[in-house]
Amino acid sequence: MAFKTLRQLLVERCDLKAVITMPSGVFKPYAGVSTAILLFTKVWGPKDKVTQPATESVWFYEMTSDGYSLDDKRSKQEGNGDLQDIITKYHARNPATDTDRTAKCFMVPRTEIEAESYDLSLSRYKQDVFEEVHYDPPGVILDRLIQAEVGNVDEAELAKVQSGIVHELLELKGMVG
Repeated sequence: MAFKTLRQLLVERCDLKAVITMPSGVFKPYAGVSTAILLFTKVWGPKDKVTQPATESVWFYEMTSDGYSLDDKRSKQEGNGDLQDIITKYHARNPATDTDRTAKCFMVPRTEIEAESYDLSLSRYKQDVFEEVHYDPPGVILDRLIQAEVGNVDEAELAKVQSGIVHELLELKGMVG
């Protein structure tokens, strides 16, 4: 409840500009835990008589690399990771056009954040895209493996094989049909 109240205060009394989700492993020893950086500016205090929340929309960015490896060595990788991209896209953010929830960054209206009990986790709003993968039937794959082992041989020659991997592949092919 305390965290929800804090998130509510950030949205209503501050201008919550951005939530940048960093990949798990950036902060050791919390491997496996994603970390978010919140960018906001204070607008008013509890004594001010303001009735409208300051935040109109929040920019979410899914960071995949900070420029260092995510193992214990944290060695410098080529490039800068997402750091320059974050700065460029942050300055170019636009609530009217940054609406694609499958993109690396997008805007979420304050009203939706309120409706989600002030949840600021990326996974609440990000839409994952799944691509259906089609694989060849097992018999076709086994035919390719057999051909890779023996080349173009007719069925009569293959039937003479008594042992080895080709025999095992033929036996497997007989099981799967």
